[in-house]
Amino acid sequence: MLASLSRRASASSVRLSRVAAPVAVGACRSLSAFPAPRLFDYETVTRNLTVADAIESVEKAFGALAKGHVDVPMPMHIGIEESAIAGPGDCHIKGGYVAATPTFTVKLACVSFYKNKAKGLPPGSGIFIVVNAITGAPLGIFQENRFMTDLRTGAAGAVAMKHCSSATQDVVGFIGCGAIARNMARGAAAVRPFKGVAYAIEGAEAFAKEMQAELGMPFTVAPSAQALCGESDVIFTQTPGGKTVLEKSWLNPKGVTIIASGSDQPTKQEIPNDVLAASKYISDLTKQTSKVGELRAALGAGVMQLSDVHAELGEVVNGTKKGREGSEIIVVDLTGTGAQDAAIGQVAWDKLSKL
Repeated sequence: MLASLSRRASASSVRLSRVAAPVAVGACRSLSAFPAPRLFDYETVTRNLTVADAIESVEKAFGALAKGHVDVPMPMHIGIEESAIAGPGDCHIKGGYVAATPTFTVKLACVSFYKNKAKGLPPGSGIFIVVNAITGAPLGIFQENRFMTDLRTGAAGAVAMKHCSSATQDVVGFIGCGAIARNMARGAAAVRPFKGVAYAIEGAEAFAKEMQAELGMPFTVAPSAQALCGESDVIFTQTPGGKTVLEKSWLNPKGVTIIASGSDQPTKQEIPNDVLAASKYISDLTKQTSKVGELRAALGAGVMQLSDVHAELGEVVNGTKKGREGSEIIVVDLTGTGAQDAAIGQVAWDKLSKL
C-alpha cells in the first residue's frame, strides 16, 4: 500500500510540475515585456535642458510639497571610505513623487571622488532614473553628472527670489562663482533684471564676464564678501559650506534676502547662527534642513527652535505664508528636495523623449 501511495504521489508531482512550468515561463515573459529604459547621454542632456525649462515645474512642486502632495523620503547617504581600492567619496540618493504626475524620479549623485583629478576625471557624477508611475517600469536614465541637479537648484533659487524678495531689490550678489552660481544667475534673470555682484576665492572674474555676456545684465566683481554684502539686496551663497561666508554686521540695513544652497550635509554651514536667529527663516523642507541644512546648526546652538521656522517655501508659493513684508532679513535654506528632482525628471522626460 505504501508503494502504491508513493507511486500516486510521484505521478501527482509530475502532473503538477508539468502544469507549473508554463506558468513560471509565462511570468518571466511577462516581466521581460517592459521595454528597456532609454539612455540619454550627458551631451544630449546638456544640449537640450535649461534652467528656464525647470522653473515652472519646480515652483509647482514646492506648492504641492507644502500641501502634502509629494512623497519625499529623507536623502540616503553612502560614504565611500578611502582605501587602497576605493574612495574617498560620497553618494547621495534622493527621489520623490509629485501626486497626479505620470512619472517619479530617483537620483543617484556621486561627489567628492577627489582621486579622479589625477586620472583626468571630474570628482562628481550622477544619473536620474525616471520611472513610469503607472507601471513602475523605468522609462529613462539620464547621465547628467550634476547638470540636472544644478538646473533644479537654479530653478529653486528663482522661485525663492520671486516669492521672498521685492521688485525693488535689484542688486544681486553671488558668493561662490561655480556651476551652481551660474544657474542661480540664470534663474534670477528669469525673475527680473538686476545688477550682479560676484565674489569668490577664485573664478569671480570669469563668472562675471560670462554672465554679463549671456544675460545682458551688468556684473561687477567685489573685492570682498563684506563689500558684496554691503551693496546687495539679494545674496545667493553656493560654496562648499566648510565655513560661514558672511557676517550680520555686513548686511544691507534696508533688508536682504539670502538664498543659501551650500549646505546639504550635517558638516556644512554657510550662514552664521546669529543671522539665522535674526531672520525670517524659510526652508525648502524643514524635516530636511533641520538635519542637513543651515537650520541644523542654529538648532544645535540653541539659538532657534523648530517653532521659529516662518514657513516652508511651498507655503509662500501657495500664499498661505508671507514672503517679504518690510526691511527684514530673510534666509531661504535650500538643501535640495526630492520634489525638485521629480519635477526636473518629468521635464527631462517630456522634452528629451520626443527627440
